[in-house]
Amino acid sequence: MSGPAMPKPDQATLARREEIVADMRVIVPGEGVVDAVNSMRAFESDGLTAYRQLPLVVVLPETTAQVSRILKYCSDRNIRVVPRGSGTSLSGGALPLEDAVLLVMSRFNRILDIDYANRAVVAQPGVTNLGITKAVEEEGFYYAPDPSSQIACSIGGNVAENSGGVHCLKYGLTANNVLGIEMVLMDGEVVRLGGKHLDAEGYDLLGLMTGSEGLLGVVTEVTVRILQAPETARAMLVGFPSSEEAGQCVADIIGVGIIPGGMEMMDRPAIHAAEDFVHAGYPLDVEALLIVELDGPQAEVDHLLSRVEEIAAKNGATTSRVSNSDTERAAFWAGRKAAFPAVGRISPDYYCMDGTIPRKELPKVLAGMREMSEKYGLRVANVFHAGDGNLHPLILYDANQPGELERAEDFGADILKLCVAVGGVLTGEHGVGVEKRDLMPEMFTEADLNQQIRVKCAFDPEHLLNPGKVFPQLHRCAELGRMHIHRGKMPFPDIPRF
Repeated sequence: MSGPAMPKPDQATLARREEIVADMRVIVPGEGVVDAVNSMRAFESDGLTAYRQLPLVVVLPETTAQVSRILKYCSDRNIRVVPRGSGTSLSGGALPLEDAVLLVMSRFNRILDIDYANRAVVAQPGVTNLGITKAVEEEGFYYAPDPSSQIACSIGGNVAENSGGVHCLKYGLTANNVLGIEMVLMDGEVVRLGGKHLDAEGYDLLGLMTGSEGLLGVVTEVTVRILQAPETARAMLVGFPSSEEAGQCVADIIGVGIIPGGMEMMDRPAIHAAEDFVHAGYPLDVEALLIVELDGPQAEVDHLLSRVEEIAAKNGATTSRVSNSDTERAAFWAGRKAAFPAVGRISPDYYCMDGTIPRKELPKVLAGMREMSEKYGLRVANVFHAGDGNLHPLILYDANQPGELERAEDFGADILKLCVAVGGVLTGEHGVGVEKRDLMPEMFTEADLNQQIRVKCAFDPEHLLNPGKVFPQLHRCAELGRMHIHRGKMPFPDIPRF
């Protein structure tokens, strides 16, 4: 299929490709520039593999100075740039452009500082999410946000998408665990936001950058908060005869003031796929499964486990099992974290969605998805960050069957429209990218979107950083500004007026 409409390639840039490649080799010597077609194919898509595009050239810098020189070079010559981390984005956020330099940050892969006194780690953006925990776990610390792809996804990509994970219910998303960043603006300027201190004066530019999807700057260093591992952590598997009863149990647990370390939900197709893949000991005779983890002092954990069991029983739970060791607890979570690849064993292809809803709307949304499944003739397996209402429906299809990908995308769009209709949002942690870009007007008015684009203009007035992502239509920055006439002259007189 043709895929989403992207910015038209700049023919002048394409004509200068050989010159640009040669100049990139001067800035990044050695093997840091990839321009052969077959070699660039490894970078032609991210985790949203339905769409592919070869970039103009792939550049893999190793220092902040190189990133600065690359961006200034491209800014001076009006060349587009698409930043990329590990390529695990599920929203097409790192989809290359034909006329853009693909700036790959995977060689920024060192941990620069571990500061236990300040409970902080300074890492380069190419360090994996799990790599941070591995670096500090011997001293009893860990990094809390833990996306399912944590073994592969980069901390820089986590900042770009504001990633969450199974433990974000209690410990927050990336935005709640990032203390500071070093970043390079499109004109090559290097700036620092935040640091090891807990807060800073002025506007929250760090919060603005977290979740900005590579549209405002390129992150070259990240300072994150690490936490001391809890004294006790135990997980329980609770099975229910329906997803609605499991959803109500989630609402009731939060409603009485219990905030688990993590609370995940899986429906029957996801349960069976994960169990066949990992053999985690999941019950196979239930329609929905909750994984609830409680952590803290042992006495508190024991008390909360008993309360959760009571709440689950009132909501019709048919099975309950509590982990008795860290190994068993890890096995419970292994099944959940392997749910995405596990579903890949029961379907040739699947389309992983990401929307967020108020918890109380879960039964309504689940019922709506069942109706949509019948309408589109496609199965769906559901995996949720149930505690914070972040849904990950997996729509099963076969790309080799004509029309199935298009039906899967229409199905996914309807799910996201339903999320917005019940008071939710288009994304919880995967980002907008190209996948949800054209759905943004479902959630935002034109005035809302124009205000967001003004922020983009403040950082990147020529729209050279990751164009074609997030916004369904970009306006030239001068068009959004107030037209102030000074001595009879308008600003930017060369820009066409409409």
